[in-house]
Amino acid sequence: MNRNALNDLMEWKNSADRKPLVLKGARQVGKTWLMKAFGSNCYANYVYFNFDEDEELKSLFASNKNPHRLLELLALVAGEKISPETTLIIFDEIQECPEALNSLKYFKEKANEYHIVAAGSLLGTLLSQPKSYPVGMINLLDIYPLTFDEFLEATDEPLYTYYKKIEKNQSIESIFHSRLLDAYHYYLIIGGMPECVASWTAHKDPKTIDRIQRELIQVYENDFSKHNGKVNSGRILMVFRSIVSQLAKPNEKFMYGAVREGGRARDFEEAIEWLVSAGMLNRVYNVSKAEHPLSAFDRLDCFKLFVFDTGLLKSMAGIDNSAILLKSDYQFKGSLTENYVLQQLKGMLPTEPRYYATKNYEIDFVIQKGTEIIPIEVKGGEDKSAPSFKHYINQVDPKYAVRFSQRGYLTNGKITNVPLYLVRELNRLV
Repeated sequence: MNRNALNDLMEWKNSADRKPLVLKGARQVGKTWLMKAFGSNCYANYVYFNFDEDEELKSLFASNKNPHRLLELLALVAGEKISPETTLIIFDEIQECPEALNSLKYFKEKANEYHIVAAGSLLGTLLSQPKSYPVGMINLLDIYPLTFDEFLEATDEPLYTYYKKIEKNQSIESIFHSRLLDAYHYYLIIGGMPECVASWTAHKDPKTIDRIQRELIQVYENDFSKHNGKVNSGRILMVFRSIVSQLAKPNEKFMYGAVREGGRARDFEEAIEWLVSAGMLNRVYNVSKAEHPLSAFDRLDCFKLFVFDTGLLKSMAGIDNSAILLKSDYQFKGSLTENYVLQQLKGMLPTEPRYYATKNYEIDFVIQKGTEIIPIEVKGGEDKSAPSFKHYINQVDPKYAVRFSQRGYLTNGKITNVPLYLVRELNRLV
């Protein structure tokens, strides 16, 4: 599988102000594979150290802070020469050794000619506590499940070639539109978890995908009690399991009372922060004004939560594959589609997406591109009725407005309809 993050890693390698790099993201999104592929493809060699598998590694960092001495010892452990610039040093499961995480500061200060990448399970929860890592001494890179374009390249390379050649304002031939919609529906079912995508490309067995997704959800739920730190693991589990019912209701925001009757913010805010930091949930804030800069108008007490992978959400909701493949209307269709759109938008823009819900308007997402604010309407099918969206456009008169749906790629007045399979190409096509 090719990952877009390899381009980010190449930029990091060639950057003049490069620091040790820490990859963060949910467990099983492909961080280890990515680091090894980067080392194989872009360096003369790489050395790999896993702090979960090799307990003795921790003793090296407990008794040494001099990076050059550490490099000598690590070379002996690896049985390979570690050279500046040409050897990639990989620290995996680095959360198991806080001393190794802190050592990145010394590598930056005294041995920055050596290239180091690190990753670990639930590392985001550790990095959310500034005292627990060398602030300002590392670069950070978020890693997500495969996006639709990565999925398409892995599963249908000829169609992916056509997809990448689609130009702005191009009419997409019906045969390709139909095939790309089919690929989109497969993505809703399979999602972007690397194990699911690899299994699908190898075996094309839906039952295996269902089993992998259920097992992954179980692994994550087990993690809540093992790695929760001071946060109540029962409350983390309650929040996580409430997401399906939260998204199924026409709520304008996350409802604490839907997690537990009488529940309040103070009961669950730590659990929510843990899940967001762990990369398990994506949080989208409501804004009081859809104006530049969006972050200045965040309503921090008003937000929605989505699952980080749409395939896992489909499994959690118990949606039958036939409902998606037969293109029927089902209760959760709009929510699943919004989750998909957000998953594709993550990491695409410098400013995270928000949503805008007032007495007058309900806009699914608003995004910022430069100083322009772009309203986004999400439709799970071909329906183009959106009175609130159109009212907003008539009143506010934005320069751009986007509707994602299963309709073709076309512009009608202010609104550009972008097929759902082209969300990742938004910057290029609108």
